[in-house]
Amino acid sequence: MSIVANWSYPTAIKMGSGRIKELADACKSLGMKKPLLITDRGLASMAITQGALDILAEGGLGRAIFADVDPNPNDINLEAGIKAFRDGGHDGVVAFGGGSGLDLAKCVAFMVGQTRPVWDFEDIGDWWTRASIEGIAPIVAVPTTAGTGSEVGRASVITNSKTHVKKIIYHPKFLPGVVICDPELTVGMPKSITAGTGMDALAHCLEAYSSPFYHPMSQGIALEGMRLVKEYLPRAFNDGSDIEARTHMMSAAAMGAVSFQKGLGAIHAISHPIGALYNTHHGMTNAVVMPAVLRFNRAAIEGKIASAAAYLGIEGGFDGFYNWVLKLRTELGVPETLGALGLDKGRIDEMSAMAIEDPSAGGNPVKMTLENTKALYEDCF
Repeated sequence: MSIVANWSYPTAIKMGSGRIKELADACKSLGMKKPLLITDRGLASMAITQGALDILAEGGLGRAIFADVDPNPNDINLEAGIKAFRDGGHDGVVAFGGGSGLDLAKCVAFMVGQTRPVWDFEDIGDWWTRASIEGIAPIVAVPTTAGTGSEVGRASVITNSKTHVKKIIYHPKFLPGVVICDPELTVGMPKSITAGTGMDALAHCLEAYSSPFYHPMSQGIALEGMRLVKEYLPRAFNDGSDIEARTHMMSAAAMGAVSFQKGLGAIHAISHPIGALYNTHHGMTNAVVMPAVLRFNRAAIEGKIASAAAYLGIEGGFDGFYNWVLKLRTELGVPETLGALGLDKGRIDEMSAMAIEDPSAGGNPVKMTLENTKALYEDCF
């Protein structure tokens, strides 16, 4: 079954196989004449990236690329990207890739219009209002994974290279003007990346759904996002060329990022420090800590998770849902503990202090303290 759709929520989304062919037109629709395609080092030489550059060139838009982007993008990558944008006389950004490439590209497009340092726009209160909006470059986003949903997000996660702390940089103008979701671009994803990014989408939906904040629109989107992951992540993992499954997983990823406007929680709060200190894959880290966080939050979310389980067709309420998560992790080859992921217990105190300061901590259904967060990390080992 071929799935093709055009959505304008939360931005213009062109969903379906072969839609990458519309890349040059999408750029032109936002007024770009000389875009800079920004991606990560791993994708730079791949056929899908060269194909995207060919489409831009054939559309008379050049074939400029910047790919000096780390798996956890930082301020050094950002400065280099801004310099490449200015030196090349570019007027827009094509954000191409997984979460790291998309996050850095969005931040470059934003920061070319600013005179203040990037840390002045951290997602705190109304700090975003400090920004000058005149010089922000337009963005077309093209995800090549199905996980972060950064293509429909109003923020980027940038690591401070001096403190090794991940910061969420926020502005409404981070939201790309056009998104192209072409599932054919995700067919070549290795199994481990399909698993890690898919579990990231699940973590976004699960945490948004569990958050105590009021946002019924996000609540509904999160619930359906979890259903899509349940139905289609095992299929995408087992057969990477299953275009229907790949399409639904791209939808689930976007839905996760839309829904977490409602809040995130302890999964992200404790996995952000791990990624910053150990450079682990974000989605896979989320998958490792997910069962421990479900146990941690059980008293506050048991009824809510039982309702979700019923919608997902899982019997047994909270326990049934919990056991489904364990079974899914096993199917996808997710390490069972943080020790199996390669971490040592020696930095629990340091990570706990970082976790309770993480913006995601505020959305957890159970209040996170230094003591209970240390115990949660212990449980993850």
